Amino acid sequence: MKTFMINRDLHQKYKFTLPETFIKGYEGKQPNWGPLGYVTAKRTYCRNIEHENRIEKWWEVLKRVVEGEFSIQKKHCLSNGLFWDEKKAEKSAIETFKLMWDFKFLPPGRGLWMMGTDYVEEKGGMALNNCAFTSTINIEMEASDPFCWTMDCLMQGVGVGFDTKGADKLMVHKPNSNCMLKTYKISDDREGWIKALKRLFESYTSRRYDGVYNFDYSLIRKAGQPIRGFGGTASGPDPLREMLENIRMLLNNKIGDYLTSVDIVDIFNYIAKCVVAGNVRRSAQIAIGMPYDKEFIECKQDQEKLNDHRWASNNSIFATPGMDYSDVADMIASNGEPGIIYLDNMRKYGRMGRKADWADRDAMGTNPCGEQTLEDRELCCLVETFPSRHDTFEDFQHTLKYAYIYGKTVTLLKTTYPRTNNVMQKNKRIGISQTGIIDAFVKHGRRSMLDWSDKGYRFLKAIDKKYSNEWLCVQPSKKLTSVKPSGTVSLLPGVSPGIHYPHSEYYIRRIRFAKNSKLLPILEDAGYNVYGDPYAKNGDDYRTYCVDFPVNEPNFERSKLDVSMWEQVANAIDYQKYWADNQVSITVSFKPEEAKNIKYVLQTAEDKLKGLAMLPLLDHKYQAAPYESIDEEKYNSMVKYLKPLNFEYIKYDLSDGKSVAKGVKGCKNDTCELKFEIASIGN
Repeated sequence: MKTFMINRDLHQKYKFTLPETFIKGYEGKQPNWGPLGYVTAKRTYCRNIEHENRIEKWWEVLKRVVEGEFSIQKKHCLSNGLFWDEKKAEKSAIETFKLMWDFKFLPPGRGLWMMGTDYVEEKGGMALNNCAFTSTINIEMEASDPFCWTMDCLMQGVGVGFDTKGADKLMVHKPNSNCMLKTYKISDDREGWIKALKRLFESYTSRRYDGVYNFDYSLIRKAGQPIRGFGGTASGPDPLREMLENIRMLLNNKIGDYLTSVDIVDIFNYIAKCVVAGNVRRSAQIAIGMPYDKEFIECKQDQEKLNDHRWASNNSIFATPGMDYSDVADMIASNGEPGIIYLDNMRKYGRMGRKADWADRDAMGTNPCGEQTLEDRELCCLVETFPSRHDTFEDFQHTLKYAYIYGKTVTLLKTTYPRTNNVMQKNKRIGISQTGIIDAFVKHGRRSMLDWSDKGYRFLKAIDKKYSNEWLCVQPSKKLTSVKPSGTVSLLPGVSPGIHYPHSEYYIRRIRFAKNSKLLPILEDAGYNVYGDPYAKNGDDYRTYCVDFPVNEPNFERSKLDVSMWEQVANAIDYQKYWADNQVSITVSFKPEEAKNIKYVLQTAEDKLKGLAMLPLLDHKYQAAPYESIDEEKYNSMVKYLKPLNFEYIKYDLSDGKSVAKGVKGCKNDTCELKFEIASIGN
C-alpha cells in the first residue's frame, strides 16, 4: 500500500475555494433541520478544528465538502491538460452549496466526514466511497488479499460485501517450526495492522511469511489518544491482539484441512469485530453464500459464536429464479435471514423490465445494504437526493445534475490498489439515490414519483454521456442510480429512510452517546431525557447514555405497521423498473400472519428484483429500543418544555464519535431492533 505524498505547491495550484463574500452570508446561520438534524450533524459529521480548539459548524462542513469536490475536478482537468473555467466552476460550486444547505441533496456520510481533508489527498479516494465487494473465488492464489483489502476498506469506513466461493479451495498448513520465534513489530498505523494480518494468515497458507508467531504491539498508541487525519480516537492494541489470536486459533484448528465457507465468514467477522472496537466509524459486512450450503445458512444458530463475532455480517444467499424457497422462507420467517441476492439479474439488467443487456456480466456481488452491483474489489460512491424537499420535477431535475457531478467527481480519484483502480476506472459506477421516497409518495403521489424517476433517469443518462465525453474525458458510468436504505443522513432533513415507511406518526427516536460526550449536558439542559443505557452498564456506571428525541413525521400517512409486505415489495419492484439501474435496497417488514406467504413473495419478485431482505415485525420487549411509538398527547408533553439547542461552542475534544449498535443478529437499514452492546467509535 502506498501513500500519495502531497506536493504543497501543486496542492495550492489545484485548490478551489468558494468566494468569501458568499460564505459570509451563511456564517452564524442554521439550515432547516429535521427534528434530529442538528444533533446528528454535530455528533457525526462535524470534524475537529484543533488549532481553534473547536469543532466545525455546519456551514464549514459544507464549505469543506464543496471545496474538496471542486478541487478534485480542477486537479483532474489541469493535470490532464483539459479545459478548466474557474468562473463557471465558482457558479456551479455556489449552487452545489445552496442545494446541500437546503437539503435537496447531500453526499453520503463518508463524503460529509472525509471530503476536503488532507487525508484524501494523501491516502486516495477509498474513504469517500460507501460500498465495496470482494470475492474469495480465487483464494487459493490470492490467500490473504481479500481479507487484507476488506480490513483496509472497513478501517476507512467502507462497507464490504464478500462471498464464500473460496470454500474448500485453500489448504492450511503448519507454519515453519524453525521460525516460530520470529517477532513482527506492528507499526502504529492502518497499514501496520493490515500487514500483521497478512503475515499471520500467509504463515499458515503460503511460504511467503514463515512462522511469524509473535507480534510486538509496543509501538501502538494507547487507548483514547486522537487519530489525526482520519479522525476519532485510538483503541489501543487490544482489539488487534484479539483479532490476531482468534484467527490464529482458527487456523491452528484447520491445519491439514481446507478452509470452509464458515471459516471464511468467521475470519471476515473477526476483522469486522476488530474494526468496530478499534474506534473507526463503522464496520458493515454482508456475507453471501450458496443456497445449498446448510452449514453457512445455519451458522448463526451457534449462539455463542453469534454473540462473539458472527453478528458482524448480515448473511444472504445467491438465489436463482425457479428455486425452491420453502426452507429459506421458513428461516426468514424465524429470524430475517438469509437475505436474497439474484446475481444473474444484476449481471443481465440495468433497470428491470427491459431487454437483457449483460452490461454487468463481470459483477460478482453487492455491498452490505444491497443497493450496488459490484465487481470483485470494486468501490462505489452514493449520493442522496430528497424528492420530498422539491416542489416540481424541474426543481428535482436541477438537483440531479449537481448530485451526479458530486458522484462522478469521486470516481476521478485513485486508491492505493491498482486492481481496484482498474475496475473503477473501467466502470465509473455511481449510485444516485432517492431518500424519503414514502414522504414523496405522500407529497407528490406515487404515480408522479414513478414518472419523476423515469424522466430523471433518462436525464442522468444524457448528462453522463455529455459530461464524461466532453468535459472530464472519462468513461461514461456503467450504472448510475440506486436506492440506498439511508441512515443518519436521512435524519439531517428529517425524511423517512430510503424506500421504507416511517415507524409511526409520533415516536421516540433514541440515540446513544458515549458517557463523556460533550453533547449530553447540553441536551439535558435543553430538557431532553438523558439516562444510562441499560445494555451498557458497568457496575454502577454506564459506558453509554441514551437520549430520547420526540419526533412527529411531517409527511405521514401510514406506518410500517399499516402496510402489507406485498405493497412494500411492489414499491421496490417499481423503483427497480423506473429508477435503479443498480439495485433497490429494501428490508421488507412482515407481520406474523404474513410469514406463511414469504415463499410466494420470493417467487413473485425473483424476475423483478436483484435482491431482497425481510425482517419480522416483532414485539421485542427490549429496553431503550431505537424506536418507540407514542401518541400525540405524549409527544406534546415531551416537546412542551424543550429549549433550543446550541452546540456552537463545543470544544474540539469531543470524544463521542459515533456509537455502533452491535446486535445479536445484525442490523437492517437504520434499525437495530435487537439487544444492544454498544461500542463507542470515532467518526
